[in-house]
Amino acid sequence: MSDTPFYLIDETRLLENMRKIERLRVRSGAKALLALKCFATWSAFDIMRPFLDGTTSSSLFELHLGREKFGKETHAYSVAWSDNEIDEAIGYADKIIFNSLSQLDRFGDKAAHIERGLRLNPRFSTSGFDLADPARPFSRLGEWNTERLEAAMGRISGVMIHYNCENSDFALFDHQLGRIEAEFGDILKRLDWVSLGGGIHFTGEGYPLDDLADRLKRFSDDFGVQVYLEPGEAAITQTASLEVSVLDILDNGKKIAIVDSSIEAHMLDLLIYRETAKLPQNGAHEYQIAGKTCLAGDIFGDGKFESPLQIGDRISIADAAGYTMVKKNWFNGVAMPAIVIRRADGTIERIKDFTYEDYLSSLS
Repeated sequence: MSDTPFYLIDETRLLENMRKIERLRVRSGAKALLALKCFATWSAFDIMRPFLDGTTSSSLFELHLGREKFGKETHAYSVAWSDNEIDEAIGYADKIIFNSLSQLDRFGDKAAHIERGLRLNPRFSTSGFDLADPARPFSRLGEWNTERLEAAMGRISGVMIHYNCENSDFALFDHQLGRIEAEFGDILKRLDWVSLGGGIHFTGEGYPLDDLADRLKRFSDDFGVQVYLEPGEAAITQTASLEVSVLDILDNGKKIAIVDSSIEAHMLDLLIYRETAKLPQNGAHEYQIAGKTCLAGDIFGDGKFESPLQIGDRISIADAAGYTMVKKNWFNGVAMPAIVIRRADGTIERIKDFTYEDYLSSLS
């Protein structure tokens, strides 16, 4: 396959993550919902569906997609539902999670025929970046005042507590869950379910998966609740690459390879969080890999290659599934990467190509 750029999803690697999730589910009794805000490429859902209990969403469109394309259990969350969304939302959802007591007061009666929940903010998190920290000062994400939480009791059957962010430290997870148990235990014991959100990097290399499973089971048993997890990155980490080709090579005191893609348009999350892409680092020939848009900082990062790069060479940018396809955009009108799956038997299936008509229809 020569036409780049494209996102290449590796079914074998995806199945490795799915089997870890299945192992965690079996040992802990927890249920796992795919977080669509991270990965919503529905052509891969057939691979994932046997290993997951459903999906969780952050908007009406994600909720609709989860119900239509994944099925199974469907959780609906939004920072704020609007009057013109709520009727449709409760038609798709098995559980609806309100961000605030005021949203519960406003829409709770309409949603009384399904399970209702509330977001609980423990006022701490594992995020080291203010932009993504749900416990930042004056955070709008969830309730933490116990009096306001008490005012919701009798109308909710569970809470969602999302406070982890790429947390690969089990000891930290254990400690922080203990803090939640100590501060909110009286409330948790009166609920049927608790979602601990996403951000636990339990499919990463060397993570003590069985320790996590046993801790989750103890939490579930102690409080008499069904535990949910909402893996996003954990579900798809290391399962895809962004395949690009070299268009030009410059030397302005530093060797620069310009590729037929864009970090601004195709891996925006890295630019937002000021991170570099995962490029080859296995040789003596160093190049800065840069995108083709007019943005001066459209730079993937520095890579090291075994031989000098040539125009037409292909480069694989690793770990390109999470927060990429859900954030890709048409900046500069740069061609959108296709979506491709490498099946477990080695065959390559080109799932979707994006054309000028897609660009045209995104505007008016």
